[in-house]
Amino acid sequence: MKRRNIVENVQENIALRKEFPTDAQTTLHWPPLVAGTLVRRYQRFISEVRLDDGGVVKAHCPNSGSMLGCSEPGRVVYVSRAQNSNRKLPYTWELIRMPGSLVGINTLVPNRLVHASVAAAAIPELVGYDTITREVATGPGARLDLRLESPQHPACFVEVKNCTLVENGAAYFPDAATARGVKHLGELERLAAQGCRAVIFFVVQRMDAKVFRPADAIDPEYGHRLREAVKKHVEILAYDVHISLTGISLRKRLPCQL
Repeated sequence: MKRRNIVENVQENIALRKEFPTDAQTTLHWPPLVAGTLVRRYQRFISEVRLDDGGVVKAHCPNSGSMLGCSEPGRVVYVSRAQNSNRKLPYTWELIRMPGSLVGINTLVPNRLVHASVAAAAIPELVGYDTITREVATGPGARLDLRLESPQHPACFVEVKNCTLVENGAAYFPDAATARGVKHLGELERLAAQGCRAVIFFVVQRMDAKVFRPADAIDPEYGHRLREAVKKHVEILAYDVHISLTGISLRKRLPCQL
């Protein structure tokens, strides 16, 4: 293991040993945000944004999905300025304002949010673990987001997914066909069969969803594999968030309709 990873794991483990109140709310705070209007998203990871001063800038779009339903030109968006002045794209697109809610589009946020919330004992279904490790290799070419460990419990592996598509009060995942997502389900099934705890965790980065469903109309294979995984003891959790121009925190668990 590289020295950097060792240091990170030690720091995380020390943080996890601190006592947190059971009702702790963990909020990730946005960097300073700049308002603008979305001109277009193109080349997958690049967007053009017209700032309120009239200037048009290129912003990194940290989302590899289709962003169906939350990338319409003309919508109000919020971008942050990169701390690295040498970065090719000086801005990062963080939020878009939709009619029912602000929506977080940065796919790096859910993993960080779940990690911090587990560490703060803010997710009732994932309490009782002493250590947490990120980006865990579980087999040849296989990697999952989190591993939770405690002498009192079997190891718990968690794969976190970002969900931004909401229609008529229902949150859907995925917003595009995902072979990688299917692979993650297979790995969770394998670990569950070995006696580990295996969890697929959907973070709905908006506040206007009442239920979570697999997006069968977009990727029927993923929906089928998700149902099969649940039958094979893979647990499914879906949470929405409280999101504002200040920050984002997990809010409540959503019912899952499979």
